[in-house]
Amino acid sequence: MQTFPLFLNLQNRRALVVGGGDAAARKVELLLSAGAQVSLIAATVGGEIAQLIGEARISWAGRSFDEAELEGASLVIVATEDEALQARVSQAAQRRCLPVNVVDRPALSSFIMPAIVDRAPITIAISSGGTAPALARRIRAEIERSLPAALGRLARFAEIFREQVRRTLVVPRARRRFWDRVFESRIGELALAGDEIGARRELIRLLDGVRHETPQTGMVHLVGAGPGDPDLLTLKAHRLLQRADVVVYDRLVSAEVLAMARRDAERVYVGKRRAHHCVPQDEINDRLVALARAGKSVVRLKGGDPFVFGRGGEEVEALVEAGVAVEVVPGITAALGCAATAGIPLTHRDHAQACIFVTGHLKDGSVDLDWQTLARPRQTVVIYMGVNALSMISGQLVAHGLPFSTPVALIENGTTDRERRVVGTLANIERQANKAGLNGPTLCVVGEVVGLALSRDREIRFESRMGL
Repeated sequence: MQTFPLFLNLQNRRALVVGGGDAAARKVELLLSAGAQVSLIAATVGGEIAQLIGEARISWAGRSFDEAELEGASLVIVATEDEALQARVSQAAQRRCLPVNVVDRPALSSFIMPAIVDRAPITIAISSGGTAPALARRIRAEIERSLPAALGRLARFAEIFREQVRRTLVVPRARRRFWDRVFESRIGELALAGDEIGARRELIRLLDGVRHETPQTGMVHLVGAGPGDPDLLTLKAHRLLQRADVVVYDRLVSAEVLAMARRDAERVYVGKRRAHHCVPQDEINDRLVALARAGKSVVRLKGGDPFVFGRGGEEVEALVEAGVAVEVVPGITAALGCAATAGIPLTHRDHAQACIFVTGHLKDGSVDLDWQTLARPRQTVVIYMGVNALSMISGQLVAHGLPFSTPVALIENGTTDRERRVVGTLANIERQANKAGLNGPTLCVVGEVVGLALSRDREIRFESRMGL
């Protein structure tokens, strides 16, 4: 985040606005809607500002700015074209640690005025950090179209029962799950439609039923996090991350994907990398079982797809044996995501009629592959976790019949803004990799389709992202 979002209570607090034109009028209207007592500093006023003054909705001092006007103010907004005055007010306010916004001058502002979606008491603020206000307004319009106009009615309905639910369900996790059920059920629909009596009746019935429910064992969801780009998460994966009590993740899960989880969810890191397992697999299995038995909803977030070189099968076996409910949510595996962003077709009618996924090292760290099968012509070989064994991989593929000139692509941190690509052939790919100093999760693609991608109009875009 470039700026920290806050919602400031301005009820019956004094806000100072400097300026008397249309820009000032827009800010005054927002401040009044938030319950602020607005004082205006402007030599001249007109239009809507004059009307607000005439209606005694704001106070107006018809004089130039004096620093004494900041006394007792909670917020300052400068909406004047006078650049010298902008700087003077900004400096004076910041010396007093007063939040100040200078319209269209983020460098002089200590806070940014966001684009606002108002569904009181629900308020959504969108900010571009002052870089692109028009884009923030466009996002606001999209959100406004997607939210019911009566959404605030649902929030006010929930407020009526908040204390009663808190007393009835003393465990925070139980309360959160209860409210999730309320908002997703017919209760929420009734409240939105204005049938408060019907909604009350249904909510009381649900609360009484939940109070007498026997605590249940939780559930583990093995969720594919995809190759790194959060936009590649499935809708189901995103929904489960928003509901999880605990997220168990490893180093192949990008920070951007992890940020999609509910903010107050517990995060448990069980990172592993080649030859260095932070948490042994047996301990990960035991931890998943223990968390579920504690009644928690657990998301085991795994890079790519849980069942493609993710040891998801081992974790499912352990959970089933322990009697814990488990669900597998597929994700876009690294081979598909990384190849797509690199413009490499894994199969092609003229060049590759098959595609093979293999792992570059086994459970004991060794490399023992069916080289004869991998070296067959007219196919693509995708090697996971193979960058540290490039010498052996290249040598064995050549020894079993592939030409030295066979194209190879290495894709590090694929689909993310940290993606790097190194291309070469079986003859020189190890040297190219060492030169690039790859150290992130890296996928290796071997086959004529790599050369096909380079030879087309993708070549410039492809090479521009390699950093070579």
